Amino acid sequence: MAKMNFGGVIEEVMTRDEFPLEKAREVLKDETIAVIGYGVQGPGQACNLRDNGFNVIVGQRQGKTFEKAVADGWVPGQTLFSIEEAAQKGTIVMCLLSDAAVMSVWPTLKQYLTPGKALYFSHGFAITWNDRTGCVPPKDIDVIMVAPKGSGTSLRTMFLEGRGLNSSYAVYQDFTGRALERTLALGIGIGSGYLFETTFQREATSDLTGERGSLMGAIQGLLLAQYEVLRENGHTPSEAFNETVEELTQSLMPLFAQKGMDWMYANCSTTAQRGALDWMGPFHDAIKPVVQKLYESVKSGHEAQISIDSNSKPDYRVGLEKELAALRESEMWRTAAVVRQLRPENN
Repeated sequence: MAKMNFGGVIEEVMTRDEFPLEKAREVLKDETIAVIGYGVQGPGQACNLRDNGFNVIVGQRQGKTFEKAVADGWVPGQTLFSIEEAAQKGTIVMCLLSDAAVMSVWPTLKQYLTPGKALYFSHGFAITWNDRTGCVPPKDIDVIMVAPKGSGTSLRTMFLEGRGLNSSYAVYQDFTGRALERTLALGIGIGSGYLFETTFQREATSDLTGERGSLMGAIQGLLLAQYEVLRENGHTPSEAFNETVEELTQSLMPLFAQKGMDWMYANCSTTAQRGALDWMGPFHDAIKPVVQKLYESVKSGHEAQISIDSNSKPDYRVGLEKELAALRESEMWRTAAVVRQLRPENN
């Protein structure tokens, strides 16, 4: 493990130099890795493992997603099976189904988790709140996790570009004594940049907080609030959108992702510097209580229960589509569609 200084806090991380791909292949040379589910994370992790030389099969129900797996080169009866058959064949069962699907498939999946196998997740939800999900694993298997910090699409794209998406990892249950090396080998195998340690509970809590906060919920709320204020004060949709979203996503985010926010502050106009420094405090003070309330709601299991209850409704998909349609048809995001068309690369 490499010791890294993160802002004055020393953390141990595992890099590809310390745990090279050759070592990962050696650790997993006798394993059959069964990827269960081919939705969000499944394609990226399965294809990366296959391309890296591991023995991988996919388990997926018949339908559009099954056909997508076929299109990606998985062969029915050879490397593509039903969920049940893949789970039976796998010595490592990678459960990459959605949280709702894990709950519905769990009674079937559990019967194939025989002694010595490893059950792998990329999200701690099902195990952390297993008093609510019912996903209580047998005691005679390893239960492990590697959670890429991004979508399965990003994981695959970055892999094909020769880069890696950072991932957290955790061991919940070590029955075989090999749980950690299995975990790290899988983390390297799926194409992680570096791996940092967490727990199932910490990953689930931080993940749900991030989704509801800065990654999706809060960013939509902030962007919409600024857009609305500009529009209510006479600015056109194009101006309001460019000043709120387009400049952020197309110009600034790539720069501060690459060089840091301090670099961004140092390389903007003195007017922007002064305003940003003066207003970051009020925004922080206004937003932090909301984030704290959000975190407590996640930590208590309340957010998990909301997700479980909503996903269990028979008309959930219909209601969800209505909410997404309202978002899509809002003026701000209809403006976005026009602005995207006007970008130079589209003309």
